[in-house]
Amino acid sequence: MKRPAMFWKKLQKGKVRCTLCPRYCVVPPGKLGFCRARKNVNGEFYTLVYGSIISMGVDPVEKKPFYHFWPGSNAFSIAVPGCTFRCLHCQNWEISQVGVEGVKYEDLSPERIVDIAKRYNCKGISLTYSEPILASEYAIDIGKLARREGLYTTYVTNGYITLDALQELAPHLDAANVDVKAFNDDFYRKICGVSGIRPVLETCEWMVGHGVHLEVTYLVIPRENDSQDEIRKFCKWVIDKLGPDVPIHFSRFYPHYKMTDRESTPIMTLERAMSIAKGESIHHVYIGNVPGHEGDNTYCPKCGELLIERCGFDIIQWRLKDHRCPKCYTKINIIGEYKPAD
Repeated sequence: MKRPAMFWKKLQKGKVRCTLCPRYCVVPPGKLGFCRARKNVNGEFYTLVYGSIISMGVDPVEKKPFYHFWPGSNAFSIAVPGCTFRCLHCQNWEISQVGVEGVKYEDLSPERIVDIAKRYNCKGISLTYSEPILASEYAIDIGKLARREGLYTTYVTNGYITLDALQELAPHLDAANVDVKAFNDDFYRKICGVSGIRPVLETCEWMVGHGVHLEVTYLVIPRENDSQDEIRKFCKWVIDKLGPDVPIHFSRFYPHYKMTDRESTPIMTLERAMSIAKGESIHHVYIGNVPGHEGDNTYCPKCGELLIERCGFDIIQWRLKDHRCPKCYTKINIIGEYKPAD
């Protein structure tokens, strides 16, 4: 539904400048921003996706993926149409590469979202599938209500947001999984359609510095972002700017959208990336999109003890005691208590 937008400034001749994402779109009257989710109406800026739900469902939080945030819980997952990127390999392109004008959606108020989450015994709410940054006004209102009801709020995002907007959003956001899609500007220009990677890295660094639980996903694409040198540079940035305890997910690429001519990522490539990350002293490294791989498990970074065994999105074995390794008592950075199903 249409609502007055936050994060914009008036310009001359009825134009406005959007300040939500680092594109800083200048939008003339009657036109949409690049994301197709915001519109200039007679010199005033509006979000078109406040409550405009195009997809929803109940997911295990591990699917996002979050492995160190309320493990074993379910998140009521929602999406609005649109995106700030034009990724050639997008797996959800049917909802991310469209605008709200011309697609079917359901209007759901923040109160309704919280009610549904509680009805389905979800521990929290996740804005995911498409780009949640476009729904920031909606997410802020959801976050306020969710916190009063004891629910968490998470984002699965490309991280392309201005720091001014992030400062407004963050008090109502508990956790984020940010896709760092590569570690070079050429990839972001050629594959994602944006000018460069720096704003994404700044988002991750800001979140760590301001108490938002962060996990990072790096989708490894053959011949695009899979070189040992690039992976090592990424890992060094993680250690230098985020710290060794931020969980990293190296995820397997499967052909999608406009990159169906590529092969899936060899498992050996993912294992090599994991080895590089561990060699750089990152404590918690995972391999995603390879069901049954031991890279799904959590091990103690000090003694190597198996702490959490997973199969897909399910926790098979939980060996932590008070968030500590049962063998050497090392504290593990996990938020929330795991409660196995009855």
